[in-house]
Amino acid sequence: MKLIVGLGNKGEEYEKTRHNIGFEFINFFSEKNKFLMNNKNKLANWGIKTIKGKKVILSKPLTYMNLSGEAVIFFKKKYKIELNNILIIHDDIDLPLFKIKIKKGGGSAGHKGIVSIIEKLKGDDFPRVRIGVGKPEVKTRVSEYVLSKFTDEEMQNFYKKFEIIDNFVKNFIFSGYEKAAGQFRDL
Repeated sequence: MKLIVGLGNKGEEYEKTRHNIGFEFINFFSEKNKFLMNNKNKLANWGIKTIKGKKVILSKPLTYMNLSGEAVIFFKKKYKIELNNILIIHDDIDLPLFKIKIKKGGGSAGHKGIVSIIEKLKGDDFPRVRIGVGKPEVKTRVSEYVLSKFTDEEMQNFYKKFEIIDNFVKNFIFSGYEKAAGQFRDL
């Protein structure tokens, strides 16, 4: 079983913000792949689907970014999912706008959602798709910047990148991280 988690914050005021790019991808993936997100509790909105014999959970935590680990650990424990089968998709201000990096393990780089996940999983050895959202000109304005909305043109550019991430996620589902990452190193 694979768990695909897009990070973000619940609520209309956060839609299409830089910090919610993980949610935006999950929305894109679920629509494109007819993946019903029809389950919900206080921790997450999710769907479960079998794709060509592989069981997949697609999830958006509803705990707000800083507590994302609570939703991830819920699924890990409930479905006995190994760390290697958990893929986290999130924003990254250290990457240029539209740049995609795939990696496994490593620290949080200060991303509060990743901090929470590492704490709850008691380890950092899980695959990630880091989506570049650019960096604020003034370092002290990070919170304001990541909660700012994308322009329509920026979102259109992200939808093009989402097609590439969609292919990576499908490869991850069917082949595992190592094989999938070998095909999608520099995006």
